[in-house]
Amino acid sequence: MENPLYIRQQTGFEQWLKVLNFDVSSQRDMPKLLGEFLSYLESQACVSLSQLQESHLHNYLIELSEKPGKTGRGLLSLNYRRKHLQVIRKFARYLAESGQESFTVKVQLKEKPVMGKNILSRKEVGKLYAATSDSPLGLRDRALLALYYGCGLRKSEGLSLNTEDVLLEKELVLVRKGKGYKARYVPLTGSNKTDLEHYLRYGRPYLLSGNKESALVLTIHGGRLKTAFKRIERLKEKADLDQAIGPHTLRHSIATHLLAAGMRLEQIQRFLGHSSLESTQIYTHIVHEL
Repeated sequence: MENPLYIRQQTGFEQWLKVLNFDVSSQRDMPKLLGEFLSYLESQACVSLSQLQESHLHNYLIELSEKPGKTGRGLLSLNYRRKHLQVIRKFARYLAESGQESFTVKVQLKEKPVMGKNILSRKEVGKLYAATSDSPLGLRDRALLALYYGCGLRKSEGLSLNTEDVLLEKELVLVRKGKGYKARYVPLTGSNKTDLEHYLRYGRPYLLSGNKESALVLTIHGGRLKTAFKRIERLKEKADLDQAIGPHTLRHSIATHLLAAGMRLEQIQRFLGHSSLESTQIYTHIVHEL
């Protein structure tokens, strides 16, 4: 990409993602995907967004559908193409919010996404819980499951929580650092409340070891935990599950299970902290495929 305008807009978009506290992976990946789109526009002699037509967006998605996947086997997945389209919509939002000339994205991908092993069954989730122990680290493991499955938090949201954000008496978790710096309350009831309460009373004080630390989820040395992947991966191995599992797998799973149980889509949108219903609607396709 050589267009100075596009380079400047890509840089501005990257800074906007950071200011709005988007997930670290989004801050890393979205500007790259935007760069691919802007390079495509450049190749089509579209040198400013004032020249952007709906046909540019339509043809770009067609080109993506014919592009080889990352592994070199087969074509680019539908979910990855959806991610490209999501980035373009986010870019249009950035332009509008920063007072620049923006555009409207009307084109849609109507095919059903294939989530495959990204969703755990209730039985598989039960195996993860059964794999925990009653040790301080085991209590922390159950707290992580309560946050990522029970409360459906994003990976960064769970790790950024402080003890004061768990409101046991009100049966709520206050997520202060949601995507876009949008705070929200998440209900905390049943076994989720019990697991967090037991961790706070019996697990965390042991891990704290006299340190002064406000973080809810601690390392064995008493500092804020930076990643939950290793612990969830260890639970997966103990539970004898084959698929790759991380915090977002648990988030996707609870959303799917709630929808299958009859919860309204708008309620799930608020629960997950989605800014638009479109992001939540993907779970309707998953439920139909289960």
